[in-house]
Amino acid sequence: MSEPMSDAASGRGSGAAAAVSGHDGGSGDRARALARLSVNQETVRQLSLPELFEGCAHLGVGGVGLWREPVREFGPEAAGALAREHGLAVTSLCRGGFFTAAEPAERRRALDDNRAALDEAAALGTDTLVLVSGGLPAGSRDLAGARERVADALAELAPYARERGVRLAIEPLHPMFASDRCVVSTLGQALELAERFPADRVGVVVDTYHLWWDERVPEQIAHAGAQGRIAAFQLADWVTPLPVGVLLGRGQLGDGSVDLAAFCAWTAGAGHSGPVEVEIFNPVLWERDGRQVLAETADRFVAVLREAAGR
Repeated sequence: MSEPMSDAASGRGSGAAAAVSGHDGGSGDRARALARLSVNQETVRQLSLPELFEGCAHLGVGGVGLWREPVREFGPEAAGALAREHGLAVTSLCRGGFFTAAEPAERRRALDDNRAALDEAAALGTDTLVLVSGGLPAGSRDLAGARERVADALAELAPYARERGVRLAIEPLHPMFASDRCVVSTLGQALELAERFPADRVGVVVDTYHLWWDERVPEQIAHAGAQGRIAAFQLADWVTPLPVGVLLGRGQLGDGSVDLAAFCAWTAGAGHSGPVEVEIFNPVLWERDGRQVLAETADRFVAVLREAAGR
């Protein structure tokens, strides 16, 4: 039997309550809560960058998480400047990674692309590049070897990332993606890779959609927080049945099976008081009016933080 979790690991205590609520008295003050919210661009992909920034600023949302393709189309410097004009922090750029190819020329292309991603992140003004590590090469069953190639790529990129002022953030994905998208499936595996490097260069992403099933996560979040490794914290719910292809199954907050408030309490107890990014890939939301989805997301987020503050 494991030892009971400390207050830091469980999220109990006045400090954790203040961090999740955004209010020293734990009252869940809406404005303070929304200042911690970051809306990932894919949640409302039907909105243009200017529409996203305007909508977030109107609601009092504090940040946005952006994706490389639309940022490149708009221009990284211009996108960053427009976000700042609206009072928004760019909390992350997604995504780099896909490091697992065994063929040398393909690996070189992947590293070159990640250096370009670091340049884009620096120009944008974010300090976090989210990494999806990549799946197994065609015909391979060697998960351990693929993870070592991820480590090798991190070793090559970490010095350049430091030069650009950007942190590499390893995101573990649910095991259903291990074959084709990400051989890093648990927070423990992500930490094992990150711990080979200084914490200010390589951190981890805590994503509720990918980690909610793992009973080891509370202690791992506490461990990550103690090391200063939590580079990003992302929320999405798990809604079944999963769609064909499973990638677009991330649900609106409160619609599924994930104890989102518990994750907020655990990360707060681990010392994470920074942005909380809502990242949802869901065609049903994309078919709706984007501004309505933004407002709904803000309401759901405030409700989650209020529930977390009461734990």
